[in-house]
Amino acid sequence: MEIRDDISIVLCGEAGQGIQTIEQILAPILKNSGYNIFASKEYMSRVRGGSNSTLLRVSSQRVAAWVDTIDLLIPLDKAAITHLADRISHETIIIGEKVKLHTKKHVIDVPFAQVAEKAGNPLYSNVVAVGVIAGLLKIELSVIQQEVKSYFSKKSEEVIAGNIDAAKKGYKTRLELAASGKLTINIKKNYQVKHNLLLNGTEAVALGALAGGCNFVSSYPMTPGTGVLTMLAKYSKEFNVIVEQAEDEIAAINMALGAWYAGGRALVTTSGGGFALMVEGLSLAGMIETPLVIHLAQRPGPATGLPTRTEQADLEFALYSGHGEFPRIIFAPGNVQDAFLVTHRAFRLADKYQVPVFILTDQYFVDSYYNISSLDFGKVKDKKHIIKTQAGYKRFKITKSGISPRGIPGYGEGVVCVDSDEHDEEGYITENLKLRTKMVEKRLRKLAAIKQRVMEPELIGEENYKTLVVGWGSTYHVIKEALEQLDCKEIAFLYFKQVYPLHPMAGEYLKNAEKTVIVENNATSQFGKLIKLETGIEIGKKILQYNGLPFSVEKIVSELRECNAE
Repeated sequence: MEIRDDISIVLCGEAGQGIQTIEQILAPILKNSGYNIFASKEYMSRVRGGSNSTLLRVSSQRVAAWVDTIDLLIPLDKAAITHLADRISHETIIIGEKVKLHTKKHVIDVPFAQVAEKAGNPLYSNVVAVGVIAGLLKIELSVIQQEVKSYFSKKSEEVIAGNIDAAKKGYKTRLELAASGKLTINIKKNYQVKHNLLLNGTEAVALGALAGGCNFVSSYPMTPGTGVLTMLAKYSKEFNVIVEQAEDEIAAINMALGAWYAGGRALVTTSGGGFALMVEGLSLAGMIETPLVIHLAQRPGPATGLPTRTEQADLEFALYSGHGEFPRIIFAPGNVQDAFLVTHRAFRLADKYQVPVFILTDQYFVDSYYNISSLDFGKVKDKKHIIKTQAGYKRFKITKSGISPRGIPGYGEGVVCVDSDEHDEEGYITENLKLRTKMVEKRLRKLAAIKQRVMEPELIGEENYKTLVVGWGSTYHVIKEALEQLDCKEIAFLYFKQVYPLHPMAGEYLKNAEKTVIVENNATSQFGKLIKLETGIEIGKKILQYNGLPFSVEKIVSELRECNAE
């Protein structure tokens, strides 16, 4: 069998079998060899056992979206076939240890464990798989050996040598497969891809934070937000970032508020359950008008829910959390370039308007990566809004815009007084009810200024559309590829990377459509409800999914075809 242009490779096995290792070794090998690559994973919340799988798409064109299709499956345990049953078709090629799989499906028998044992350890089975796949894609053996050596560089010489030998033996097995005519893969290479960046959502958010001047991060680890914390820790010395793993989420957000109060630029990264503990701190930010940037990586709830799965169900939580009324800004990037830019923008706007700014991502987004030519640094500009205080300084001076000049302790002659109670212009507690009214109105006036800087949604497709598909955040690439497959000029895609406040043009785009469709990874169409609240427009068709998995391109194509047929 011969596969051309685009191949979907899925590896599946138990936690502990090194599925992630295969992905982390193969992705850079493939990119550096001229292949466009997309990688993502779905995994269970356990250290050992269960069934975890990694999707690797290898293509002659840029790819960045999840697909259900499996062209080549490498199951490393007997549960893999059952786990992926809904995605395995008659066209799926299965390469595995036939004696262990107990399946009636056709399997090209490759004894991974036996080959690994000959290399020194049955645990090397995953690296044997690396050799097989890389060999089928015609990667030079020297490139494979170099990457395996680099990946295991902190291990002993014996382990490094064993893994290299396992990769070589897997590569030899690939030659036998090709010689038998059972499987040939011919995907056109583009050697310019070698110079591309390979980024995931976690890295893009962390890089955007650094570009935004982030010099303090405090968090309590929680999947899937922890990656941003560890990424910033990795570069902390190079970029002078103070990294604090707090004792809990309450401490984390209060540390971040303290950092901003002192003149730093702080980030908190968390997930829904962690943010639930931060809500009182969020209200404190609203009252003392201290900037704050929160990376909220969504996962299915309520409570612990599915802690390692994906969902877009925390939009309303971010929008309405906190007691009392105060403005906020919410971004939801859908690609790594936007994640970099909006995270940088989050720090600028938090500083300027002295409000909390959210960056909403999700497990699928932060864990998925693909190659891009470069990050656009052209729009990265910065300005700090701290003033040198004078005697008699009023931290909460009532202004027409609602934005008071922000001083910090020790920079100037003024006293920078803040308090969680309602306060006067100098920051001292008050129960003067007339002044209370003025202070509420002052804080809310910022929203009018913020609305002047809202990012306009991006229209992808023809302007004279009949059907308009609305998406936000991580659904971006899936919807985009689905529309490319449909190749229908009457369907366009309106992508929101800022979900609050809404851009005033949002309603105009919707009014111009004969049919409207919204795609969301939640059960109640949270963004659809927000759009209706802000524009009065009810979106006609809702494509919703809330099983913990991301949308696939095939799912969106099928739903949109059905919509057009109605």
